[in-house]
Order: sequence, then structure tokens, then C-alpha cells
Amino acid sequence: MQAATLIAPAKINLHLEILGLRDDGYHELRTLFYPVPLPCDLIEVMPSPDHDFYIRCAQRPELETTSNILYKAWKAFGEATGFKPGIFVALTKRIPMGGGLGGGSSDAAALLKWLNHEAGDKGLPLLALIALAAKLGADVPFFLLDGPAWAGGIGEELTPAEVDLSGATLVLACPDVHVNTAWAFRAWDEKYATANPHESLTSGRGGTKNPSPVSPREMTNDFEPIVFEEHPSLRDIKQTLLSHGAEHAAMSGSGASLFGIYRDRGSATSAVQALEKQGIEIFQVDCP
Repeated sequence: MQAATLIAPAKINLHLEILGLRDDGYHELRTLFYPVPLPCDLIEVMPSPDHDFYIRCAQRPELETTSNILYKAWKAFGEATGFKPGIFVALTKRIPMGGGLGGGSSDAAALLKWLNHEAGDKGLPLLALIALAAKLGADVPFFLLDGPAWAGGIGEELTPAEVDLSGATLVLACPDVHVNTAWAFRAWDEKYATANPHESLTSGRGGTKNPSPVSPREMTNDFEPIVFEEHPSLRDIKQTLLSHGAEHAAMSGSGASLFGIYRDRGSATSAVQALEKQGIEIFQVDCP
């Protein structure tokens, strides 16, 4: 087994709809996942002299425990396949935690794909690997794919999607705000247990000559009313993205990261400059 460096990209939710609470306690979702290359985590995997799992994360030493999803992925894969090599993992966290960008899920999927490749004949077919990934977290199965996808259920029912953002510029704002996903679901249940309003909190630009291939109806996020009420600064960031020319803007996942889609690169640069003056970490991605 050779050492390897794995890249774990982020995702955004172009659309997120909460359909309700299931009998098993999970929430039924309908969401459109879209992969983005930045920010990304780096996972260096090296052989270990024994058959155990070791992890190091210089930026976030609190992740160096068996509660880490990377350890859980390694353990679950070994139990399912019998392939459980001793490894040392050095994790470089670049995806903000608690930002709705799927960093932990992407880390787990990257390690699962690597383990599955290294396992050879013991490796799992894709559907079985997806089923295993779903037990680790609702977003993990998506990162086993190579492109946009609609997700249903708790996130494990995946359908590849055609999303054409070619030529667009994506501005991703990552404020220093942590939103706890479990809290967001509880708060949504308390407020919308019997109704789903799909409130539009800010209005987008109209009359554009180059409309986004994702319609405004599918650029909403049901968490926004809850999260914006708790963290008004996030609503302000969304409005800043729109006021600088974003065709669409929304929060990703349960927050706190937000994104804007721009057809004019100059407008995107203007938004970046405005948000950076506020001390907000920004990633700008040109869509191929």
C-alpha cells in the first residue's frame, strides 16, 4: 500500500426543501447538491506499522479522536469488507466546519473511495458503498459521485442532475458563524411542523438576459427563515451578494455559508471586495 494524498471538495445546496419529519426521527429532504472545488480538505494517508487507525489535524486537534468521521468510515468499511489496513491520516481542514459545505462528509467519502480501490477484490460495488456511506451521514453518498445530483430521503437517494453553470462565477461567503445542524432541524420542527412556507426572504434580480439554468423556484433553502432569524448577519450577506449583481443567492445546507451565482465576472469581483472588507472569508470559483 502506497501513501496517497486525497482531495475532499466542498458542496453547496442549490436547492434545499424539508418535506417533513419521518417516523425514524430523520427528516425527509429534497435537495440539489452541486460540487465545488474550493474550499477543499486534504487527507494524507500513510501506512501504519500496526493495524490501527491514527489521525492528526494540526488546525483542529479536537478532531483527533475516534469520534472523527474518518475513523468511523475506516471502521465501517473494515467491518463490511474485512479490509482494514493500519493507516496514519494527516488531515488539513480548509472547509469551514459548521458551514453547510459538507466538509466532514466529503472527508469520509474520499477515504471510502480510497479504501474501496485499495481493497481490490474485497471492494464493494457502488450501490453497496453508497448504502454504507449513508450510515455515516446524509451527505456522504453524494461525494461518492462525480457531479451534481438531486437527493431524496435523508440524502441517500441520489439522481444525477444536469446543471449547466458554464461561464458563471460562483462567490462563496464563509462567515465566522457556526450553525448546529441538529439545532436547525429542531427549530424548523418547532416552527413549521404542520406547514412549509417556502418563504422568499430576499428578492433576486429580474430581467437578466442570461438566466441561470436553475430556476428561482429551485434556488431556495427552507432553513433560511430559521437561521436568518437567529443570525441576522447571514441575511445581510445574502442581500450583499444580490445587490452586487448575483442572479441567485442562497444559503448552503443549514448554513452558515452562502453563495451567489454571477454571469458577470466584474460583478462577482465587486461582491468579493465588499464582503472581504467585512472580514468574511471568500472563495471565488469560475465554473467550467
